[in-house]
Amino acid sequence: ATSPKAIAGPSRVVAPGSAGGAEQPPYSAVVTMLYILLWYMFSAGYNIFFKRSFADFPFPWASALFQMALGIPIFGAQWLLRLRKTPRLTAAEAGRLLPAAAANLLTQIGAVIAFCGSAVSFVHIVKASEPVASSVLNYLFVGEVLSWPVYAALVPIIGGVALASVKELSFTWFSFACAMSSNIGSALRSVYSKKVQRSYSMGESMNQENLYSVLTIMSVVMLLPIAIYMEPVSTIVQGLGAAHAVGGRAFWLNMLASGICFYFYNELAFTVLGRMDPVSHAVANTMKRVFVIIVAILVLRNPVTPLGAVGSLVALAGTLAYARASARRKA
Repeated sequence: ATSPKAIAGPSRVVAPGSAGGAEQPPYSAVVTMLYILLWYMFSAGYNIFFKRSFADFPFPWASALFQMALGIPIFGAQWLLRLRKTPRLTAAEAGRLLPAAAANLLTQIGAVIAFCGSAVSFVHIVKASEPVASSVLNYLFVGEVLSWPVYAALVPIIGGVALASVKELSFTWFSFACAMSSNIGSALRSVYSKKVQRSYSMGESMNQENLYSVLTIMSVVMLLPIAIYMEPVSTIVQGLGAAHAVGGRAFWLNMLASGICFYFYNELAFTVLGRMDPVSHAVANTMKRVFVIIVAILVLRNPVTPLGAVGSLVALAGTLAYARASARRKA
């Protein structure tokens, strides 16, 4: 799952009803809960539809490219219809975003390849260890030293992931490494984006949603030649033909649904962030992982060992503690 804070840095918006925030209409909390529910549903839907389509079409690079590229006509239509302001960047401003786009690409392709080789539930537990990568990279690139409660919260995250990995039936070191590379990409994107935002102009109309859209376009351009090299067009055409022969219409629906869900769960993550304070959003994001894991177990019937379940709970609790400790440090 892509973290919007990792792209856009600290939120500019305070929670509804919080100190210093603008007066919210009485139905604001209900609307926020609806957005959260949709966020959870699209996130779970992406994981389910992707795993089903990959069973018929085992091409991770082409799948990753399709999922990212499908967002372009969606937000492109919003720009054309003026439902969203069109961002404007100079060549220099766009150039500064290239490293963030490369990190965004690593985040996506690492997660997709990890999902291909392991159970959805396990990948999400490994993805919950992203704060570990963030803490290390913040120190290496920014020189930021966090408080001891923040570092202490990393212990249950590491321990929980280790416990969940010990008896995980779908565990492979390759999938684990891919999931961790996705974490590193997300953390690099966070560190770099924060430095750029503090030092340079980001262009016109570059709100959180448009920043994600611009990074998506850049990432697709970067991924296209790599995907063609890794999985030649002729191979993909043959693979699509074989997938159609096996899955028929259901395959195409699963493929399309995975791309649509990928775009909208990321978009909704930004929408929810704009309506909540960062701590509440971190709590909601942790609960989203719990929701996705439960849905994956029920729908995909991924077996989970007792030790894996305990490790999952410990890692998720550590992620929640990390978010709260980080917020108290910044308060």
